[in-house]
Amino acid sequence: MRVVLQRSGQASVKVNGEMTGSIEKGYVLLVGITHEDTEDDAAYVAKKIAGLRLWEDEEGKMNRAIDEIDGAILSVSQFTLYGDVKKGRRPSFIEAARPEAAKPLWDYFNECLRECGLHVETGIFGAMMDVELVNDGPVTIIVESK
Repeated sequence: MRVVLQRSGQASVKVNGEMTGSIEKGYVLLVGITHEDTEDDAAYVAKKIAGLRLWEDEEGKMNRAIDEIDGAILSVSQFTLYGDVKKGRRPSFIEAARPEAAKPLWDYFNECLRECGLHVETGIFGAMMDVELVNDGPVTIIVESK
């Protein structure tokens, strides 16, 4: 599992012009799932993200976790995170899990985040989405299960 985490001041996702999720302060998570990923991978990454200290304290140091700032999550599935561009000019996506395996794992990942006490909004799995965000910092971190 590969997640690109962007710290955000506000973010939203629309499908066909309709808002499917929006948050104020929090994280935008672009979530890629590969064939080898399991529920253990999803739980590990969710707990890791919930515990990351990426928000400033009174001294301006990244020392606070998302729950300490009452932040939320906007989770967006993104198979293109497993795009391979080593050969040719068109990416290969053979490392991305098939939708029938990836969607239940993405749903489980989001549920794990909720079990960590976080408010989670989402896009729609497999849809063409318009994601808007204000990248705060900017702070962008890649979290992987392997």
